Amino acid sequence: MANGDGRYTTLLAEREGGVLTITLNRPEVLNAFNRTMTSELLDALRQAERDPEVRCVVITGTGRAFSAGEDLKGRQEGGEKSFIGSLRERYNPLILRVRTMEKPVIAAVNGVAAGAGLGLALACDLRIASDQARFGQVFVKVGLAPDSGTSLFLLQLVGLGKALEMAFFGDLVPADEALRMGLVNRVVPHAELAAATREWAQRLAAGATRAMGLAKRAFNFALGASLAAVLEYEAYLQEIAGHTEDHREGVRAFLEKREPRFQGR
Repeated sequence: MANGDGRYTTLLAEREGGVLTITLNRPEVLNAFNRTMTSELLDALRQAERDPEVRCVVITGTGRAFSAGEDLKGRQEGGEKSFIGSLRERYNPLILRVRTMEKPVIAAVNGVAAGAGLGLALACDLRIASDQARFGQVFVKVGLAPDSGTSLFLLQLVGLGKALEMAFFGDLVPADEALRMGLVNRVVPHAELAAATREWAQRLAAGATRAMGLAKRAFNFALGASLAAVLEYEAYLQEIAGHTEDHREGVRAFLEKREPRFQGR
């Protein structure tokens, strides 16, 4: 999958080895989402999910922002009035696709991640941030409630007090504070963001991606389940994992004292 065929107008999609990098590409509006971008991003994610050659996905942005969220000017000019319709048709499927895709997804946060852009970053499995990145639950600034999964993700990552602080004030949180709060996994100098992300992505793509997908299933299930239900579901997933080729290869490699060669099968 690549952007060279002109398939996308608001994204760049480039694959190197088993890693697909999707770059939000509307830098003139801080990579704000319009209908075209959400549609193209959902399509790119669906393609990645179906492509067995894609073993890890990276999402990042061009210019000064990861994404500033919804393009409010474009929304007004387009006459879009139904908030519930927009969320159900555009944003909710996008967030669900990232969260449930059984492949690792990394957000390389190069700049501001705000509103729905914050939701997209938090939906990813791992977040590596530039030291120039900033994170904002900014809906309150325009008199709106949280959406794009941010109410759940923030509660999980930073707790109720900090989540409400971000929601009530709408201030942008700098990268170093985001790391202390648990919003991101790692902060690196801006010039090193691409290399640091590539290192993690290549490690993940070379790993037991089938097991990683099952781990995502397990954690997603565990969020709203009792311990007894979690234990039973873990047993079910382990039965699946135990019959994969990756498991057999992992055992062989352990016994033969060598590095495993996982294939994601």
